[in-house]
Amino acid sequence: MEYKISELVAKTEVPKSTILYYIREGLLPEAKKVKSNVHRYNDEHIELIKYIKYMKQEMGSSNEQIKAALEKKNQSFASSFSMLAPLMQTLSGIPSDAKHYTKKDFLAYYGFENNLLERLLKDEVLIPIGCDDFTEKEASIIRLIEKFQEVGVDYEIVKRYVKHAKELSNMEREIQKELCGARTDENFSTLWKIMFETLFNAKEYVFSRHTHKVLFDMLKEEMKREN
Repeated sequence: MEYKISELVAKTEVPKSTILYYIREGLLPEAKKVKSNVHRYNDEHIELIKYIKYMKQEMGSSNEQIKAALEKKNQSFASSFSMLAPLMQTLSGIPSDAKHYTKKDFLAYYGFENNLLERLLKDEVLIPIGCDDFTEKEASIIRLIEKFQEVGVDYEIVKRYVKHAKELSNMEREIQKELCGARTDENFSTLWKIMFETLFNAKEYVFSRHTHKVLFDMLKEEMKREN
């Protein structure tokens, strides 16, 4: 279906000036020129504008990040991992302003034992951005493990925790495959919104609520025993 610019504005709630700016920046394809000063837009424009709007408002993505992702939008949905490019910094869990250390400098600066570091790397409790790239985030995890050791908590429970985290990431990969099977040219932004909401909102909600439920049930049991 074709739309006038006014109809595009109404359907996306994005101002005309912003839409034209997206076109100039290469985030949107050029409109179809019917005749002089008459242009028409299509459903792809609507889906892409929704995607851009979502990525900017909800994920804080830059034009450059979105443009790089959109360059891959016509590839197989399942293999277009570059579509997640605007989210990779957030998914990494490493602040953008974090100070980075080589392994040698990291051990020297924080005073950690190399054997402990190697063990955590081997068990994938630590997954640094690079093999020789460590930050305060990795240091905070090592401190946590040291506290586990101080109070005598079995390290195996940490390994089990990591195992389930890995299983979750594989399940998220399966979700992406399912979304691939549902893709049409018209639902592009909707499918990616589902993926993003799953990664950033649903996961936090489900895990937090289940943790709350377990702790609340424990509290109720404790109150019953006291009564």
